Amino acid sequence: MCTGKCSRCIAVTLYPLALISIICNIVLFFPGGDIKYAKDGHITEEVKYMGGLVGGGLMVLLPAFYIHFTGKEGCCGNRCGMFLSIAFAAVGVAGALYSFIVAVLGLQNGPLCKVVLIWMTPFKDSDHSYLTDSTWWGTCTEPKDIVQFNIGLFATLLATSGLQLVLCAIQMINGLFGCLCGTCNNKGPL
Repeated sequence: MCTGKCSRCIAVTLYPLALISIICNIVLFFPGGDIKYAKDGHITEEVKYMGGLVGGGLMVLLPAFYIHFTGKEGCCGNRCGMFLSIAFAAVGVAGALYSFIVAVLGLQNGPLCKVVLIWMTPFKDSDHSYLTDSTWWGTCTEPKDIVQFNIGLFATLLATSGLQLVLCAIQMINGLFGCLCGTCNNKGPL
């Protein structure tokens, strides 16, 4: 496959992944679809790190735009443009890695929730894993179904950031080949 076409494929795949990351992070601010928890500051700490919005979102979306331009004929679709795509893809790797780490921490520590009358993170630093034992989920009384909410969204962020990480790393390799061998954009149909 031509390095320019590969760049376009990677960029087109990164767009929806970045959008999913942004949406997941925004939704995490509103457990149960209610804004009162965000107003009162009862949001899981890892949500405030905005790994999906900044890392898997903006830090992947901006490189995806440039990577897409390297796949077209013009100012970016040449050896120099492919060389620069390596740097942009490295920014995407850093953003995806940040989102991945925040998602892992969000899953590991569990949600901030109300236990009896106190807001706390009941699963953080516990001896057992709440992820494999759903009997512990009932300790969170408010917001309703917060454990499933956090697991679903942080697992989605984990998966999307993992894919972003792989795609940006592939683009770094593709950019190297494009820099050394050219983009083959103007060589006719392949």
